[in-house]
Amino acid sequence: MNLKNAVALITGGSAGIGFSIAQTLAASGARVAITGRDKGRLEKAAGELGAFAVEADVSNEADVERTYREVQAKFGDLDILVNNAGFGKFKNLVDFDRASFDAVMATNVTGAMLMAREAAKHFIQRKRGNIINIASTAALRGAPNGTAYYASKFALRGMTECWRGELRKHNIRVMLVNPSEVLTNFAATAGFSHKVNESKLRGEEIAHVVKAILEMDDRGFTPELSIFATNPID
Repeated sequence: MNLKNAVALITGGSAGIGFSIAQTLAASGARVAITGRDKGRLEKAAGELGAFAVEADVSNEADVERTYREVQAKFGDLDILVNNAGFGKFKNLVDFDRASFDAVMATNVTGAMLMAREAAKHFIQRKRGNIINIASTAALRGAPNGTAYYASKFALRGMTECWRGELRKHNIRVMLVNPSEVLTNFAATAGFSHKVNESKLRGEEIAHVVKAILEMDDRGFTPELSIFATNPID
């Protein structure tokens, strides 16, 4: 597709991978809307990006429906949804509490479903569209302490395959991107620290891949791909 003047909606676009994707698509000529829950950070990011800001929680159905109304009112169309909003809680199974587990699932799984549902309604009418789900290599394997986060990314991968099967006949491309460890504010939110490490991935690499798979001619698409750092050194 041609990204110039395409309308892209990116959840969790005020920081990290989402911000980098928004920045890259905007630089390619796309008209970009970003969502986030932190109003101050969202408005700051939108100002830097020249993007349209929608304060919204993707796990809240009313917020999701309002997001699409606002994007339609602003741009009159939608070409791309990037389901990027997500976070993790990491604990031993015996220490895991229901509230933490449910919170991760509400954003990473239910939120992604709600956003994709509303985008699909629009895309089916248009007979074209693009949904990119940002998962993780956590969608491919498990790890200690990862019960909620890894389960949510396995679920996102499964939903991607379901949506692809449903929507392909409408010329809608549904794609999954699995970044390996990316140095963003995700770690701090999850409760542990990352030191600066030039050998590991940045949001820019993930944005590069998203741009590349979108720009393929619409007759083809990349169902799924993973991104690894070449030689990460701790």
